[in-house]
Amino acid sequence: MAATISTMLPLGTTAPDFYLPDTVTGRFFGLQRLKGVTGTLVFFICNHCPYVLHIKDQLIAIAKQYEKHGITSIAISSNDIVNYPQDAPDKMQELMAEWGNPFTAYLYDETQSVAKAYQAACTPDFYLFDDNLRCVYRGRLDGATPKNQLVVSGDELRAALDALLDNRSIVNQQMPSIGCNIKWKTN
Repeated sequence: MAATISTMLPLGTTAPDFYLPDTVTGRFFGLQRLKGVTGTLVFFICNHCPYVLHIKDQLIAIAKQYEKHGITSIAISSNDIVNYPQDAPDKMQELMAEWGNPFTAYLYDETQSVAKAYQAACTPDFYLFDDNLRCVYRGRLDGATPKNQLVVSGDELRAALDALLDNRSIVNQQMPSIGCNIKWKTN
């Protein structure tokens, strides 16, 4: 479990577009179809990452809570499934069924081009976009990791989401996420 830090996409960046398969429904979706009325939360996760599993309950709670306020939650997995078969689309579908399908979509980025466009480096890696798909927050859920004793609260991401809903400025000092590196293809 090597810790990798997110690269922090510049604030104000327009969300890179995509057209990816949703592992739950089997249908393809683009960003314009999935974006929220108020905002869009895009995050890179994978099935087996201990950092993702550590924050699972808060991640599900946040997705459900903020969906009611017009913010969609789009999970994307970009891992190499040849070397990490536990992250394959059928396993992604199983995991979402186990978790109660809490996200707007759980997409599979087979070519890894979407992860590269977002400059994603780790799982989890979070990006919050406003209603114009401009990045207003990127970084971590909170300071908790599987290696420390901090309680998983989601306070940093929740503060950004609440500020977006209230049309307030989001804190400028945003901390990078930390997690397992995205499992990049080698060929």
